[in-house]
Amino acid sequence: MQGRVPRREVLLGAGWAALAGSSLVSSAPALALPRQTLRFPRDHGAHPDFRTEWWYITGHATVGGRTFGFQVTFFRSKVEATQAMSSAFAAKQLVFAHAAVTDVQGNKLWHDQRIARAGFDVVKAAEDDTRLQLRDWSLQREGAGYRAQIVSADFSFDLYFDPTQALVLQGGKGLSRKGPEEKQASYYYSQPQLATQGTLTLKGERLSVQGKAWLDHEWSNELLHPDAVGWDWIGMNYFDGSVLTAFQLRRKDGRPLWDGGSFRPSKGGGLYVASKGENEFSPQRFWKSPLSQASYPVEWIVRTPADFYTVKAVLDNQELDSRNSTGAIYWEGLSDMFDSNGKHVARGYLEMTGYGSPLRL
Repeated sequence: MQGRVPRREVLLGAGWAALAGSSLVSSAPALALPRQTLRFPRDHGAHPDFRTEWWYITGHATVGGRTFGFQVTFFRSKVEATQAMSSAFAAKQLVFAHAAVTDVQGNKLWHDQRIARAGFDVVKAAEDDTRLQLRDWSLQREGAGYRAQIVSADFSFDLYFDPTQALVLQGGKGLSRKGPEEKQASYYYSQPQLATQGTLTLKGERLSVQGKAWLDHEWSNELLHPDAVGWDWIGMNYFDGSVLTAFQLRRKDGRPLWDGGSFRPSKGGGLYVASKGENEFSPQRFWKSPLSQASYPVEWIVRTPADFYTVKAVLDNQELDSRNSTGAIYWEGLSDMFDSNGKHVARGYLEMTGYGSPLRL
């Protein structure tokens, strides 16, 4: 069943929703993050002293004439009020995970979710390197690359992601502003152009697939300004090897509050980090979700320092219902990008949050 979650995890999700609205989650003011040099492999791992963190892999894969999108995200959330508790049962860190597969030719999105507290050797977020486990789901670094293993009722995948390029340190050498105040920032890096291979199983059909993927790792104490209700983000792997990130934070009336991103060409020149105002998102076509009644722009014109691009969802219905884990409903899906001459130049993922209700992190 799409979005199937065991009853125990539904209860945990309800418990987290109650926790999030209580005094257990710290409301202490966040401070501006200092600039610092990211160090690897340490910074591939978890940062439990920070409130929020996620590892996010998206990509596309093909076999024969079939195309699939896929994503897996692990979230970690620190619960401030339990940090001094000595009990092994204290929920000091909560770990969530989302996974999805888009079957383009089948016109179908499959997704699932997990939530549990860290501990007892079934939920892990290692600090020295990427080693994430949430029961039978895992994401870890193996050799120079990453391996994701996801098992769900209707789909599963076991994929290996091999780096072909250097990391992208987003923002100012890894410190990325997300709002008008300095405290609205995150440490953030990307690993684009990951060569992908492995197996994908849909309804018992096992397929050997190959493709390209993108990894983001981000951690912060405060991401959103009080006036921000959500964001629009793209991460695009060009077919020529270039890479593009662009995002905007939106106000309630749809006007941009903040924007940013980066571009790295495949040949010549280094990383270009965009300043505020250099990325502009203009919606062109909307799709209304029958589930949430939210209307999402599934086609955009995105102005960036590199070019004007048209970004189109390959499938309109790629909305994810994560109310049983993180509590949000959002849109995240495989999309194609076309340059100002109409040429298909890249494929990647578009993420849109805050369209059904304001997002709170």
